[in-house]
Amino acid sequence: MTDIFREVEEDVRRERFEKLWKQYGDYVIALAALLVIGAAGYQLWRYYEARERAKASDEYTAAQQLIDAHQSAAAAAAFAQLAKDAPGGYAEVSELQHADALLAAGKKDEAVALYKKIAGGNDELLAAVARIRTAWTIVETTPRLELETLLAPLTDPTSPWRPMAREILAYSDYHMGATKEALAAYASLAADKDAPMGVRQRSDAMATFLRGGGDNDYGTLPKAPAQPAAHH
Repeated sequence: MTDIFREVEEDVRRERFEKLWKQYGDYVIALAALLVIGAAGYQLWRYYEARERAKASDEYTAAQQLIDAHQSAAAAAAFAQLAKDAPGGYAEVSELQHADALLAAGKKDEAVALYKKIAGGNDELLAAVARIRTAWTIVETTPRLELETLLAPLTDPTSPWRPMAREILAYSDYHMGATKEALAAYASLAADKDAPMGVRQRSDAMATFLRGGGDNDYGTLPKAPAQPAAHH
């Protein structure tokens, strides 16, 4: 009897399965096909992305070599193209390099405009670098207040960029003739253990220079007296 009941139960299950398959079988096949296509597409996308990154890496290296060879205009064009076409981080870093190449090529206004664009972007690291480079580029032609505004995000006491921003402002004071303020700023930076070694060394040199009166205007040298004509 047990065998009979088992056979009947299996027949019922088979009948239900066939009914369900007729009703939903096409959907199951379609779903399975989508899963297979999706997996294949993902692998294809990963291959494409790896290939594009490798290509961008080669092109970035080639553009960098143009910079090293002092072919700034050609490098600027190469980095500009990478900034448009390269994937992810390569595009963002290439945009910064594009600005550097423009500056090296003598196109200061274009470089500053691009630096400022990057400074307003979402990448905090690149934005900070762009602010520093903008400030150094315009420090001798820009009022200190404008520099303070540009560097404001970097002068917070918690910012790792603060010493570099302070060095630019100290140079601005020096360039504008505010020697006392410049000396105080450079001396403070030279003693700042949190500042990078390069900043401390440059600041110490400037403080020593200013303490020694190196900024004084001693006027112009008198003209050399006219030499008497030679007699033959």
